[in-house]
Formats: sequence, C-alpha cells, structure tokens
Amino acid sequence: MKLYITDYDWSDSFSDPYIDWPISQVKQCSSSQWFNTLFIGFISMFLNAVALNSLAVNSVNSKNVRSVLPIKKSGLPNVSIVQLIQGKSLHRNYPNALPTLLSAIDDRTTVKINNDPVIISSFEDSIIFDHPFIFVNFADRKNWSFSDLEKRNLKKYLERGGFIYIDAGINAEFLRKNRSHGQHHSFADWEASPVVKDAFKQIFPGKKFLPLKRTHPLFKSFYSGLPDPNHLPDSVRDFVIEEKWPQGTYSAVALTLKGRVAVLATPIISMGWGKNHLGNWSTNIRFRIRESTTGLSDYLETAAYSGERYESTREDGEKDVIYCQKEALPAWANEPDDRWRVFRYYQSREISDFAHVFYTQLGTNIFMYALTH
Repeated sequence: MKLYITDYDWSDSFSDPYIDWPISQVKQCSSSQWFNTLFIGFISMFLNAVALNSLAVNSVNSKNVRSVLPIKKSGLPNVSIVQLIQGKSLHRNYPNALPTLLSAIDDRTTVKINNDPVIISSFEDSIIFDHPFIFVNFADRKNWSFSDLEKRNLKKYLERGGFIYIDAGINAEFLRKNRSHGQHHSFADWEASPVVKDAFKQIFPGKKFLPLKRTHPLFKSFYSGLPDPNHLPDSVRDFVIEEKWPQGTYSAVALTLKGRVAVLATPIISMGWGKNHLGNWSTNIRFRIRESTTGLSDYLETAAYSGERYESTREDGEKDVIYCQKEALPAWANEPDDRWRVFRYYQSREISDFAHVFYTQLGTNIFMYALTH
C-alpha cells in the first residue's frame, strides 16, 4: 500500500566530517594537536573533494542514478547524524526517509556515514556537540518555543560549526492551519514559518532567515542540475525545468553565521526519500503545475471560489495571491504581473520516480554542503 502525496505532492571551532573528532573535544586540544588536526583535516578534505567531484560527474551523467555502483569503504562509520523527534517516535511522518537517504549518501559518496540517526527529544541533550548535523522534520517537534538550556546549546552548537536542517520549515500560509498539510505539500515559498522565525530570533536577535539564491553552492555540492527530464511527460516537463526546479534548485531560506549557512529550512522534501523493506519507494508523488490560456485572466478575475484566499511569498519578494477551492488545495493564482494561472495536477509512474530521484539528490546536496562547510 502506498501513500499518495503531491507537491501538494500527495503522495569558530573546526568541525569537519573527515576528522574523527567531535565538536565537544576540539576545544580541549593543545596548540600542536590543533595545528596537526587542521593540517590532516585539510589534506583529507582535499582528497575527498577530488573523489567526490569524480563521483558527482559520473552520477550526474548517469541516466539512472540508482544504477551507480556503491563506493567500497572499510572501517566503522565516522559520521553520525542527529534527528530530533519530540514525543512518540512511532507516530511520525516518513519514518524510513532519513535512514534511506543516509544509506544513499553512504553508497554514493566517500563519507562513511551511519545509516541510523542518533535520536534526541530536545536540544537540551549535550550529545548534539558530538555530531555535525541535526535533522528535524518540522512536524516532529510540537512546541517550537526553546527552553533556556536549548537556547544556550543551540547558540554554542551553531557558532562552533554545527548545522540544522528543518524539513517542512517553510509552510505556505494556506498550509498552516493543520500541521499535517505541510507534510504532503511541497509548495514553493520563500519565507520561513512564523514559529521557526520567532524561535531562532530568540537566539540570534540580529539575524533573519533570507531566501537562498539559486546560485548558492549548496545546490551543486554533489549533484548538479536535474535528473534526466526527458523521461517526464510533455505536460509537465517545461514547467519543471523552467519554473518548478530550475537547474536542480528548490525554494529555501537560510540563517547564516560568518558567511556559512547554519540553519536551513525548506518545504517538505523527506516525503521523497523513503523506501520500504522491499526497496520500493514508500510514496507516490504527483506534480502541481501552473497553466494558463487565452482569456483565462478575464474569467478568473471574477470567478467564485469556495475556499479561502492567501498570500504566498515569491523568490523576488513579491506576493502571489492563492485561491483555494478546498482547504489546502490551491485552485488558481493571481501573480504580481496580473497574470492568472490555474493549478493542474498530474500523476504517473515517470513523474513519481523523477521526483524521488530529485529529492534524493537535493537531500544529498544539503548533507554534503553541511559536512564540508
């Protein structure tokens, strides 16, 4: 049985993954140890970068990313990822998502990564200082008001080089009434959810989440561009290439510290990572496409709608006005140039497979950027 999601998608310490030293131990080093560690780390990063670049070229040129042979590695994993789950871990969305992605990263990169994340229930846990990356699905934390200890820990963690990725940390306005809506819609918006903005404003009052430019190196940290779009139906191909995910990019906002992305938020993408015990994708994904035709603007300008009217932030800071016929189901949009377009929904095996490969590549890019910055 598969879940159908759409985009309404149904269906200054040194912390480096190639040095086997947790963040909490770096400050205890002597000057000579510190210098030796940095030197070894930079050499290791250079060698790994060469290997990563070579593999990335091979992966991108492959028509089927899943056909890339895993890299053979020896020894125990030296990188583990922290995942925050507040409450009952069994009652959450996409439980197989993160382990599946970590397995893909382990197969296709030179990083020896543990496929099983380290689970914490709050940022009060000091174990976060032993790991370079924290993953949080927005819905897995019920209350985004941080305790005093969480504020202190997060400030220290992020200033020392830690990275936090908040999946579904962007929720368009029409998705905010029900927490579950943001788990099944990857609607492009360039503004962090209000509760996320307020939470981190308490830690870094002078910092804001800003849109991540499509030219940012994060989007090319391992994979570059889209999977092969020639497999997509004609009805969606041009929109995907030109508007939906141009050059393999995605709507994202970031809080930066010292020129480095420290906290990243996006609409939900983990819905596209998970596989079941048979190795099949756990979800079917369909696309939401904007379309127009002659005379449509005149018609929609006076058309009745049964749902509500919302605003959505565009990449350029302008606003789209979204009209919903049903709760959390956009019907049409009025764009800043006074163009009106309707939303149409397309579903096929090719669309779903393409989306899964794209989300896996995007997730890999996020992790590889964090682990090398």
